Amino acid sequence: MQASRDGRSWRIGTATDVAWIAGHTTAGISVTTAIPPIFDAYATTYQAADVTVDAYENALVEELIAHTPDQPWWLAYLDTGAHDIVFPHAPRVSLYWDWSYVLVEAGPEQALTWRTGHMRHGHGSLPDLFFPAARSWLVSALWDDTWTCVGGPEPLIATLQRNPLATARRVQPDEDALPPGLTRE
Repeated sequence: MQASRDGRSWRIGTATDVAWIAGHTTAGISVTTAIPPIFDAYATTYQAADVTVDAYENALVEELIAHTPDQPWWLAYLDTGAHDIVFPHAPRVSLYWDWSYVLVEAGPEQALTWRTGHMRHGHGSLPDLFFPAARSWLVSALWDDTWTCVGGPEPLIATLQRNPLATARRVQPDEDALPPGLTRE
């Protein structure tokens, strides 16, 4: 299926496009609740109080771009009924605990510009889940978390850790994903 936006037609994803995630995460408090345990390294990241949402989101996406050959990205927006899902009439895919997402094949520019109003910040644009077509990394923020989980290659995680705007902390797959100083809702 295709949907139109910005004068273009965009491919809407199906369950097949996220089958590598669906059913491959584990319930709990670790990073593998949001990210399948298939990557070399993992981190949590969040917007620090002294960093604007634009600076945080741009820093995260810029690091992802730098570690990804040119290719489409899959962007997924969680349908809470109260937040922007970009394509409200598109079919949904089910992930995690049967949460419905709109999945669209686009890119980093759309990840930073399509959404208006993010459920965790009240503003911001990042999708709730996104990954490149090659599946070399995955970024996922669960509905009730104020942080974001990342799985990917070691160099990506190391770079995120060095970027002060990304506020990234390396975690092990079985470690509590909650960043220091944040609270679980």
